[in-house]
Amino acid sequence: QVHLVESGGGSVQTGGSLTLACEVSGYTDSNYCMAWFRQAPGEERKGVAVFDSDGDTFYVDYAKGRFTISKDNAKNILYLQMTSLKPEDTAMYYCVAAREGVCYPYSYRGQGTQVTVSS
Repeated sequence: QVHLVESGGGSVQTGGSLTLACEVSGYTDSNYCMAWFRQAPGEERKGVAVFDSDGDTFYVDYAKGRFTISKDNAKNILYLQMTSLKPEDTAMYYCVAAREGVCYPYSYRGQGTQVTVSS
């Protein structure tokens, strides 16, 4: 059974930085895709960044240049480094993952970690 556990959220001021981590367990190898999503109050969950099984990364426009997704395969941890944070980045951030060998759909999700950015 795959388990995802996020950590690293918190409260920062505008312009601050945070690094989120997602500990992964239950896979037999590293051939799976992962992503970070976020959900603000009253809004739908939206994608932030993807780390695919080849190590390629993809970002939504608002994350480009500010956020960096990376993965430590030795430690089985997915990261999201966030810089130049804005109040509109305030949301619950979720780590998601697909089954081995595919990149979609995302079948697994962590419990989330809250990020709050104050002005």
